Amino acid sequence: MNQKGSSETTAAGSNATEDQSVVLGLWGVRYQVKDVSRSIDFYTKQLGFKLDMQNLPAFGQVSVGNLKLILSGPGASGSRPLPDGRQQEPGGWNRIILQVKDLPARIEALKKAGLHFRNEMEVGPGGKQIQLEDPDGNPIELFEPASRP
Repeated sequence: MNQKGSSETTAAGSNATEDQSVVLGLWGVRYQVKDVSRSIDFYTKQLGFKLDMQNLPAFGQVSVGNLKLILSGPGASGSRPLPDGRQQEPGGWNRIILQVKDLPARIEALKKAGLHFRNEMEVGPGGKQIQLEDPDGNPIELFEPASRP
C-alpha cells in the first residue's frame, strides 16, 4: 500500500495521488423499476440476491457478493423527475453510483469546473445523490450515504 500522498500509476497510465481522488469507491448500481416489491421478489427468489433493506413502495436494496443493486420505484428520491420534466424510467436511467464524502462541496467544485448536472441534489432516507453527465451524456450518480446510528 502506498503512503498517503505518494504517487501511483493507474491502469490508464496517468499519475494519481490518493489525496486527489474525489471518488471513495463504487457504491452500487441503481435500476429504475415500476414495482419495488416485485423486483425484490425477482432478484431474491429468482437470482439469489440477499435483501439488504427496503422502504416500500419506493425503495429497496439487494446484494450479491460485492454488488449492491438499488431498486428505485416511483416516488423514491433516486427516481424523481428531473428539473426539465424528464421522467426516469426503467431501461434508460441505469447508472453507476460513485460514493463520495461531503456531496454539497463536491457539487460546488464540479460546477465551478464547468461540469453538467442533470438535476439538483436529492435527499432521501438512504442518503444524498445527484446526477452528473459525462461528455457523451451518460449519467453518473454521486452518492453520499446517510449516517447510520
